[in-house]
Parts: sequence; structure tokens; C-alpha cells
Amino acid sequence: MRHGIVILPQDPWPEARRKWVLAEQLGFDHAWTYDHLSWRSLADQPWGATLPTLTAAAMVTERIRLGTFVASPNFRHPVPFAKELATVDDIAGGRLTLGVGSGGTGFDAFVLGQEELTPRQRHERFAEFVTMLDELLRFEQPGSSGISSAGSWFTAHEARMVGAPAQSPRLPFVVAANGPKGLALVARFGEGWVTTGDERLTGDAWWRGVAELSHRLDEAAAASGRDPRSIDRYLSLDSSAVYALESASAFADSSRRAEELGFTDVITHWPRAEGIYAGSEDVLVAAADAMRAS
Repeated sequence: MRHGIVILPQDPWPEARRKWVLAEQLGFDHAWTYDHLSWRSLADQPWGATLPTLTAAAMVTERIRLGTFVASPNFRHPVPFAKELATVDDIAGGRLTLGVGSGGTGFDAFVLGQEELTPRQRHERFAEFVTMLDELLRFEQPGSSGISSAGSWFTAHEARMVGAPAQSPRLPFVVAANGPKGLALVARFGEGWVTTGDERLTGDAWWRGVAELSHRLDEAAAASGRDPRSIDRYLSLDSSAVYALESASAFADSSRRAEELGFTDVITHWPRAEGIYAGSEDVLVAAADAMRAS
């Protein structure tokens, strides 16, 4: 079992730096930050940009993998985004993972004046976004005239990337999905899958829902001719209405339950002083100590 931590981009860099460095020192396998322009109940609070944050984190860490949790097409175009991702991955020495999802229906979906999309439109845009990123991040062939693509949502005309990718054949995708079309996209493009489960459920009902989603991923992978075991499975523990770091034992118990369901990775959030994910850094340290000892 691998363990990850989300560090929200809310702190001035000296404090944020401390957290990113400490995440590596505590033994976490991966650390993430949200890819939003603002977010839910924290919309009126400080909120930094994702890729500059990850670039800075790459400069002060050496081992821990870094990632977006999760990027979406709500406010991004694949061409500049791919170039930015590739640059950060180069700076990080090939430690970047792209967490990517279809995009919610909150602030990010309308801040640029976008029209409201139907669920079908959101999926079609998502599929096109991931497909184009997959091609762009493999980079153009030497001597080619660049990468061109004309879709319903995004267009590229002789796009140029930044050189040979830091990871081969490209940086890994961890695709967020719960529905059948999204799970099919995971099976096609994802080195990993991440789920929050059904956030309408709590307690044991949430865990049963997570197990059912994992089974549906098995079916989607088999339908695409892919071995389900080739897809890493990430579970966002804090989506069950219970904060996983309410105690070190709670974190250990949640990690154990996820592993029993076949998940390879779990993710929790760095404790905040108040509000969502409120908790104690002492509990985080104790949970990490137990994590390393297990």
C-alpha cells in the first residue's frame, strides 16, 4: 500500500515549503495539490496556482512523486497545459503524475463565462481532453511538423512540445471516474484510477459503494482487453464524510480497508486549522510513523 497527501495551495510559500518537505520526510509516496481556480467553501480564502506550486515543490524535494488532484478541462486547453506539465516533470526529474477528471460544476465551470454543459457534453469534452493530452505528452516525432488535431472542443495546429519526455512513454495518468464512460476512459488511458466513491454515502455504505466501483473498473478493463491488475487504484479517503486523520488509528484502519478492497494507494489531506479537513499535525505525524512501521 502506498500513501499520499494533498496539500491545499493556501499557504504563503515559506509555510507551504515546510509542508512539502515534511511530506517527503514523513515517508509519503506521493503528494498532490488541487487543480482549481478556487474551491467550494474555501472560495473566499487565499488560493495559489497549481503548476507554480508543483514547480516549487519539485525544487525542494527529491523522492516523493507530485501530482494534480485533479486537473480538468474546465479552464484548461491541452496544448499549453501539456507544455506546462512536461516542463514541471523535467524540473521534477520525472516525478510528476497527472491526476485528471472531467471537471465539476462549481466555480471553475463558470468563472471564464462558460455555458453550462450537460453530463454528456462534459464527458465528450473530457474524453477529447485526455486523448489530446496523451498524444501531446508523448511529444512530436523528430522532423515532424508538430502535432495537429481538430476536435469538437479543442484544436491544435502544429503544436510543439518541449523535447524528449522525462518519463517514457509519457508521464502517468491517474484518471478520476465513477460512471461507465469514465471507467472505459480509465481502461484506455490510465496508469491509475482515482475515486472519491459516492459522496452521498457515509460509513459502511460508502465502503460498499467503493467496492462496487472497483468491480466496475474490473469489468471496464476486461471489456477493453486490459488486465485489471495493470491499473493502480487510488482511493480518496476523506470523501466518506469522515476525515481519515481524525486519529492515527482511523487512518490505519481506513488504509487497511482500502487495501482489502484491492486499492494500491490511499490519499488523505493535510490537516487544516479549521473547517474542512480540520485536524492536528501531531496526528499526521503519528499516522505517518505508524505507516512507515507497517
